[in-house]
Amino acid sequence: MSAAAAPRRPRAPRTLVQKLAPVVLGFEAIVVFLVGLTIFGLKALPAGIEQWWGIVGGAVVAVACVVIAGMITKPWAIPAGWIVQIVVALSAIAVPAVLLVVLIFGGMWAYATIMGARLDARRPSGAPTAQNADTESE
Repeated sequence: MSAAAAPRRPRAPRTLVQKLAPVVLGFEAIVVFLVGLTIFGLKALPAGIEQWWGIVGGAVVAVACVVIAGMITKPWAIPAGWIVQIVVALSAIAVPAVLLVVLIFGGMWAYATIMGARLDARRPSGAPTAQNADTESE
């Protein structure tokens, strides 16, 4: 049997932005992949560009959403999420109906990042979070 492992340092409590933003990006990843399939199925790419690039583009942006969601505690993650929102908005050039997706997920992303940051700023520094509220009540 191996020696006892060193105790792990407790993870810092996550902010509201760090809780909401990955949820938005996770669901957006699914929708973005489906948008790629839609672009492929409608043959919406210009002449000279193979239609399967719609699937590839949707898959790449979906993977980017998942990676950014997993790395949301890094300082570059929120700006990268905004870049993903811009890329999804640009896909509305091929299929204008994607503007609905842009409005819904862009709005949720803006709310999660902007309002989440405002609410985090109003929370006192020693206030209990959802993770440690149960342990403090005992």
